Amino acid sequence: MKNIVIFGAPGSGKGTYSEAIVEKYNLGHISTGDVLRAEIKNGSELGKIAQGYIDNGQLIPDDLMIDILAATYDKLPKGQGVIFDGFPRTIAQAEALKTMLAARGDEMGMMIELIVDEQVLMDRLLKRATEQGRADDNKETIQKRFDVYRKQTAPLSQWFQEEGLRQTFSWSELKSKEGMIEAIFQAIDKANA
Repeated sequence: MKNIVIFGAPGSGKGTYSEAIVEKYNLGHISTGDVLRAEIKNGSELGKIAQGYIDNGQLIPDDLMIDILAATYDKLPKGQGVIFDGFPRTIAQAEALKTMLAARGDEMGMMIELIVDEQVLMDRLLKRATEQGRADDNKETIQKRFDVYRKQTAPLSQWFQEEGLRQTFSWSELKSKEGMIEAIFQAIDKANA
């Protein structure tokens, strides 16, 4: 099974679709947020370094994030395939991930891009905020996250296109979670045939 990167704006369903893909194909799942929290909780050397950046209000440098992801990736069964959820977010990170995988004789097999209209995303995130009591999901903060996504992360879509890895799935065309999942499964089956 090939490695997969799942990609989309905040609220596009990356976690939901990742879970479905992991369950169907028995892939490893690397979520950058989960990995960082685990490294910090376990008090690993990488976790201590990451905590230092976080405590100072700084972003974790790409090279440190790649080292943390590499350590996690190396613990998974070889050849199982992994879905990367929440990483990469920039072209520099994508290139670093490609290099890290190549050093292990592996590669990115495909990028799944979830395309959802911003108004649908805003509605989803505001609903989630109400249901889960998430203070970070207010209209102003969500709009800032969309702006960061458009400026920093969205250009990565073209990079994946040029690499020949990009597969897009549009909510407005497929109309439902089930329709999206079925279309994604078909694309994965085709890529791994």
